[in-house]
Amino acid sequence: MTKLIINSDDFGYSRGVNYGIVDCFNHGILTSTTLMANMPGFSHAVELAKSNSGLGVGVHMTLTCGRSILQNLKTITTENGMFKKLAHYKEAGFEIDTGELYQEWDAQIQKVYASGIVPTHLDSHHHVHTMGPCIEVALELAKKYQLPIRKNFLDDANIPLEGIKIVDYFVDDFDYTGLQKEFNKTDEEMAAYFEKLLETMSHFESVEIMCHPAYLDRDIMEGSSLNTARVIEADILMNSTFSKKVKESTTLKLSNYSHL
Repeated sequence: MTKLIINSDDFGYSRGVNYGIVDCFNHGILTSTTLMANMPGFSHAVELAKSNSGLGVGVHMTLTCGRSILQNLKTITTENGMFKKLAHYKEAGFEIDTGELYQEWDAQIQKVYASGIVPTHLDSHHHVHTMGPCIEVALELAKKYQLPIRKNFLDDANIPLEGIKIVDYFVDDFDYTGLQKEFNKTDEEMAAYFEKLLETMSHFESVEIMCHPAYLDRDIMEGSSLNTARVIEADILMNSTFSKKVKESTTLKLSNYSHL
């Protein structure tokens, strides 16, 4: 039987995101989420996590959004302490002090532990743990805390993952289900996608589906380019034929990273 982890990124981004994630856990098929320790909704997310103990909560290591936890990080923040945007790294490359990054990500993980949450795994905002010198830092932290890490590296074969737990298969295109109209996908095409996904997952022992459900608030509308699609994803996770089939499946077992 396939262990299916359905993980929402961005827990802690805002109250709207937090409420959407928890509703998808309580009323849908979401099993897991990753928490942004540096964002304004962190404390609210911690409160919700503690009252929903079956929800797996990992750490969404952040380098490209919001304010850093530590100060005086000269190579990864601006003068006012805000993280540089992903566009900066795409243009200039990752010319960073990896020691600074290690300290900041370690502080983010420690903040989650200090809140009373024992993290289930690690991943990162905008997938930066799969890019350049960030890879080595992420792997060091996964080993330090003995935590699984999201497997979405561009070239898994050349990443030293020995001793680190990972899923067998990672689904990175589920977000497009919320963008059906933007990509001019018909209902029939979406139904075919879900059927293919169900069939594909059955061939692996463990699978993670990445998603971004949320309810909209000012923070998400002003701060994220992925906004209205999050509401559609939430509806799919709670009220769709796909979610019903996942619940009724005899080959899929809803799980989180603590079950690996």
